[in-house]
Amino acid sequence: MIPAAFEYHRPADIESAVGLLQRLGDEARVLAGGHSLIPMMKLRMAAIEHLVDLQDIGALKSVTIDGDAVTIGAMVTQQELIAHAGLAQSAPILREAALQIADPQVRAMGTIGGNIANGDPGNDMPGLMQALDATFLLSGPDGEREVEARAFYEAAYMTDREDDEILTAVQFTARPGGYAYEKQKRKIGDYATAAAAVLVGKEGGKVAWASIAMTNLSDTPIWSQAAADALTGTDCGAEAVKAASAAALADIDPTEDNRGPVEFKRHVAGIIITRAIQRAWSRA
Repeated sequence: MIPAAFEYHRPADIESAVGLLQRLGDEARVLAGGHSLIPMMKLRMAAIEHLVDLQDIGALKSVTIDGDAVTIGAMVTQQELIAHAGLAQSAPILREAALQIADPQVRAMGTIGGNIANGDPGNDMPGLMQALDATFLLSGPDGEREVEARAFYEAAYMTDREDDEILTAVQFTARPGGYAYEKQKRKIGDYATAAAAVLVGKEGGKVAWASIAMTNLSDTPIWSQAAADALTGTDCGAEAVKAASAAALADIDPTEDNRGPVEFKRHVAGIIITRAIQRAWSRA
């Protein structure tokens, strides 16, 4: 189908983009990669009067690594995450997760900011950002503010971002350790039935720290403090992994849909979480 008529805006800097959102109000939407918004417009599920395209804003396309401090601009594409040598060294889980998103055509245009900002519970990057304990930078009429990834998501498609704000960057501290992003999906290009991001640190043969987050198993990404606590201080043996998986499963709230009933999703989630923990530990 063809979308309804709209006015197209292509600002050259963040200030101009924020100004457009403030002036145009509810009639405007930001366009990043477009893989969520454009299909909705074509299906007439979204009627947009003004489209604000961020493609010309160079400040949103940089990756900066300063020691263990990593900053990724919102318009960096999934393919750029995959190809970036510095990120592969500092945060290899980003590459592993990005390679499992959709297909090469989508990854060439889809951006990290778009994946994060629209609050789709099926998107892969939100849960991963929670596992990384990332901070999101938002720019609006009142200036810039920071929001922790673990506090950003409120419900499906609802986040802490105001309508006249733009998510401009992601920041996190890279920590050495094991990592894994496990994802089960029905077919190539599909959203996850269940996915898990796991990071673990190892010291003296024990788990020094852990971070576990899950995707598409509730109406928001779920970071599980209880699962991390169940692993920390253990040798990550079978019993510890079982306890961590059980703790993670207690934190999710899946719903039945075309990917299966609740019981099936819980079964898949248990397998995916277990695999992710074991593979992350093997790399620690």
